Amino acid sequence: MAAVLDSVRAFFAPSTFAIDYENAGDVVARENLLNRAMGEGRTKKSSEKLRRGCIPAEGLALVARDRNGHVIGTVRLWNVEAGVNRETQAVDALLLGPLAVDADHEGKGIGAALMRAAILEAKQRGHGAILLVGDPAYYERFGFFADKARHLVMPGPFERHRFLGLELKDAWLEGAAGMLVASGRKLTQLPLRRAA
Repeated sequence: MAAVLDSVRAFFAPSTFAIDYENAGDVVARENLLNRAMGEGRTKKSSEKLRRGCIPAEGLALVARDRNGHVIGTVRLWNVEAGVNRETQAVDALLLGPLAVDADHEGKGIGAALMRAAILEAKQRGHGAILLVGDPAYYERFGFFADKARHLVMPGPFERHRFLGLELKDAWLEGAAGMLVASGRKLTQLPLRRAA
């Protein structure tokens, strides 16, 4: 019932935030927000193993900004291979996460707006499916279900009932089986200059 009331309040509340593409100036604010929302143990999760050393999928790093332009929410999607299909070909997909909203701005529909924007953007960019590890009660309303990921596994510990999938193209994950593997662009390190 609380979720319904929050949704109604958010619907009638004046818009206090905007969804935008993440930019380089958002890095510190995003990382601080994630540490506050998820704790410092967030970097030990199986999903993080897939993200480490990678760059988010093109155009799929989004933030919510308050009226002053401050980052109050974040969501990113990452390129992965979701096992292989029946023909043993890699299945391209996206891994969503983390999704976080600043505690001072919860209940305003920011998380839902970020999710809808991310799903729409991923679909418009031609992606076939999105996977995530999260609370089924929250993510099912966006179309994510455990049965879509039932033959896939994460590279490390995960709770099976929390591993969810959403097909953006019909039957994209049908027959997909195996372990998720990072497939996106990698971070590059600039060469260090030696002091003269």
